[in-house]
Amino acid sequence: MLAALHDAKLVWLFSGVVCLLIILTIVGNIQRRRHEGVNLNAGVRAWWKMIMIFVLSIIAGPHGALVVFAVLSFLAMREYMTLMPTRPSDHLTLFWSFFVIMPLQYYLIGVQWYGFFGILIPVLAFIFVPTSIAIEGDTEHFLERSAKIQFGLMVCVYCLSHAPALLLLKIPGFEAHAARLLLYFGVVDQMNDVLQYVLGRFIGRHKIAWRVSPSRTWEGFVGGVLCSTALGAALWWATPFTPLESAGMAFAISTVGFAGGLVMSAIKRDIGIKDFGLVIEKRGGILDRIDSLCFAAPIFFHLVRYYFVP
Repeated sequence: MLAALHDAKLVWLFSGVVCLLIILTIVGNIQRRRHEGVNLNAGVRAWWKMIMIFVLSIIAGPHGALVVFAVLSFLAMREYMTLMPTRPSDHLTLFWSFFVIMPLQYYLIGVQWYGFFGILIPVLAFIFVPTSIAIEGDTEHFLERSAKIQFGLMVCVYCLSHAPALLLLKIPGFEAHAARLLLYFGVVDQMNDVLQYVLGRFIGRHKIAWRVSPSRTWEGFVGGVLCSTALGAALWWATPFTPLESAGMAFAISTVGFAGGLVMSAIKRDIGIKDFGLVIEKRGGILDRIDSLCFAAPIFFHLVRYYFVP
């Protein structure tokens, strides 16, 4: 924790994020007074909260960050499962999912048992969940119920757990600065959301899958990805990457993050809701804010681990 607080580059990175959010807050207030069409205020408040989660994780240290994200996983999974139809015969499987599989995933990351945490949910839970439901003897909508629980574990637990796992990567020459990597990931991912939203509202003309997400446009997507890639390149000094490598990482985060938002929007349309919850004022629930993080975290983690960890 003290090492993170005394990391000058980390402080500069965090200060830049705060300054940017302050500017967006001022712009949002001016816009509200002018009664313009694009309301940034609710979005900026949500982005403030998301960045604070990343800062709390950094201050808490690697293992404290695991606790922070484990709580986030629990709350996101609860939002998700509350909206999914279940039967009494699913309750034991859900108990195992919430109170055994979920904490075990974070524990395995904490002890850096890479070979086990990498297969716990995609392989072992994939077998356990349908088997547990089958043992109960209730076959009504069996495949649908099993798939929904497994998908929830994959998105809310497995994928999201790769974000704090970044703090445990041992990159040569960068061991004491892993906190920057987590903040870099959060900044690029969240700014991609901001830029795609703003550019889509101001210059967007051509819809992407309008039945799934009416606000997403090709102009917003391309502009957001390009700007986020440029932002990632500009932040190379806070990472173990060269400017070109940093741009490539930011491009991967932005494109996969977009996929996460689109997929989760499709799920919401399928079950007939606007948001997964009401935790964040006017911006939905926790899962609404971390959908892009969930998809981008494992991709970013494995790219960094493959190319930069011996």
